[in-house]
Amino acid sequence: MSPDLLSRRTITFVNIAHALDHFVLLIYPTAVIAIAAEQQLSYASLIGLSTGAFVAFGLFSLPMGWLADRLGRRNLLGIFFGGCGTACLGLSTANSPTAFGIWLFVLGVFSAIYHPIGSTMLVTHARQLGRDLGVNGVWGNLGAAFASGITALLSTSFGWRVAFILPGVVCLAAGAAFIRLVPGDGDGHGRSSSAKPIIPVTRPMTLFLLFALAIVAGGMTFNITTIALPKIIDERAGASLPLVLTGSLATLVFVFGALTQLLMGRLVDRLTLPRIFAGLSILQPLGLGLASLTTGLPMLGGLVLAMAAIYGQVVVNDAMVARYVPVQFRARAFSVRYFLGFTTSGLAVPLIALLYGMNGFGLVLSAATMFGTIIFLCSIGFLLAAQTAPHSSGLPAE
Repeated sequence: MSPDLLSRRTITFVNIAHALDHFVLLIYPTAVIAIAAEQQLSYASLIGLSTGAFVAFGLFSLPMGWLADRLGRRNLLGIFFGGCGTACLGLSTANSPTAFGIWLFVLGVFSAIYHPIGSTMLVTHARQLGRDLGVNGVWGNLGAAFASGITALLSTSFGWRVAFILPGVVCLAAGAAFIRLVPGDGDGHGRSSSAKPIIPVTRPMTLFLLFALAIVAGGMTFNITTIALPKIIDERAGASLPLVLTGSLATLVFVFGALTQLLMGRLVDRLTLPRIFAGLSILQPLGLGLASLTTGLPMLGGLVLAMAAIYGQVVVNDAMVARYVPVQFRARAFSVRYFLGFTTSGLAVPLIALLYGMNGFGLVLSAATMFGTIIFLCSIGFLLAAQTAPHSSGLPAE
């Protein structure tokens, strides 16, 4: 197989994996509305069962770079497809809170494979870094977007168990196709992105600490918003909505995030990363603050603005790792990046349950606004610190 064909196939399956990764993790936050009604349990108690999934999602991302050096990235991504499919089928059989908790944890372990491994594979095989990161981000965002709508539709039409069975079968089929069509890792021969120089810095520890803090706070806003979104719309849209319409509105909000990721991908190829980081991050506290203070259409507008910024930030963060970290350390760097973001943000689930029980989603969104403000302050600090790096102000992002 030619290197060019291998790269095209690899990027295609990495994109599919990104969509499925976000889809399977967000089935439960929508299905839980139907599960609560069927089993006569509270939303707060049931949503708390997914804590293990999101903690595992971050915790197990840390060793993936190390495992990739020994097992191969292609093999790990194959395990991702098979493991997520098996976990979804297991969840469809759950009949008790304990079973839900166990299978959600298993799902979190296998879903943790994608981001450090898939991101490294994408950067290795990308022809144009910003564009390919943006397109990959759209796949992930559409996976998250359609999770709400499709889960709501399947739960209403066929029952919540089918909402887990169908994606499980799709994961297993995609994994079988991936193993058959992608024979190895490859090295992305001829890809222009691999020849781009690493951006030099003079204050690496300052930049790392600011970036790490922004990643942690960003993980909180990402998970608080994506996990709670269907229930926020259910309660604060200004009317009593059927589950299908609630899921459809949640899908629409996610779609705006996908459009922002395409825009960010284009900007990454044209502007300096610290400036994009600072300009985009101000939208998170603005959108989340508006959503926390309003209901109805203004609330939906705030969620659209916040979701666009949150998902656009994912593209920018991945581009920063690709452009600031040498090739030989990227898999491990992506592991640390997602470990920081997803492990800490595993606290989002109990935080949602706690704050929702205290004062509803107004308090939940206020907490998300605080984390969004931290991201903005970190981005300003990163911009100021990066300006002291040699030639950094004149370097394009890719």
